[in-house]
Amino acid sequence: ISVSAQTNMTLTLWPEGAPGALGKEAKDVPTLTAFLPAPEKSTGAALVICPGGGYGHLADHEGSQYARWLNTQGIAGFVLKYRLGSNGYRHPAMLKDAARAIRTVRARANEWKLDAKRVGIIGSSAGGHLASTTITHWDLGSTNSPDAIERQSSRPDLAILCYPVISLSREYTHKGSRANLVGTNAPTELLAELSAELQVNKDTPPCFIWSTMEDKTVPVENSLMLAESLRRVGVPFDLHVYERGPHGIGLGNKTFDVASFHPWTRDCEFWLRERKFGR
Repeated sequence: ISVSAQTNMTLTLWPEGAPGALGKEAKDVPTLTAFLPAPEKSTGAALVICPGGGYGHLADHEGSQYARWLNTQGIAGFVLKYRLGSNGYRHPAMLKDAARAIRTVRARANEWKLDAKRVGIIGSSAGGHLASTTITHWDLGSTNSPDAIERQSSRPDLAILCYPVISLSREYTHKGSRANLVGTNAPTELLAELSAELQVNKDTPPCFIWSTMEDKTVPVENSLMLAESLRRVGVPFDLHVYERGPHGIGLGNKTFDVASFHPWTRDCEFWLRERKFGR
């Protein structure tokens, strides 16, 4: 199949069934949908996209719309349909799905004319939590695995975190996301393990983080705590706190009107160019 014909192609992450799957229905089958930019615009960079939705549903305006926006910057977008707490899943199913998505893009980079060394992750709200977990709980792959995908590293080369849930262990957490991810009586150690501000180290990839002061659903403290932790270990980050805007704002409109996108998109485009992802 020609590359252009593969745009919006949806792949099953584990053709033989996902580890820990509770069934074989659509809700049990994590997928990745490829949105490839026009070949003449492509920079060769890619981002796996984790939509928000409190680990209870997946918000399309933080999925396919982000992919289309990234395509305008020459970046391939891969929208991840990860397993959800509302369908009976708990950690680590979601993290396994995100890690597998990163590995899949790397394993098939040649086929999609992508650079396996420029594969990042972007997530919003609970999807931002999943992205923050992915950048703090990655591995270099299993070199001896018979599965070529599993031999790839799951470390994203950078992360974009949009009004993310970061901490599960502090008062600023989003209780609905936490309950869907780990249940209501999770041990303290697990909550700490899934609080990215406690898990970053010098090998955590660079981050673009943004939130709004007005966000009442996921308080800005989540973003501030992560930035402070990244600063402490010397990992580069770009932090943007906008005064106005409710939670879940996405690109700023639902109609894909580029002229009225939220300013975060322009700030992020600048950052992506600086990091040799965008055009």
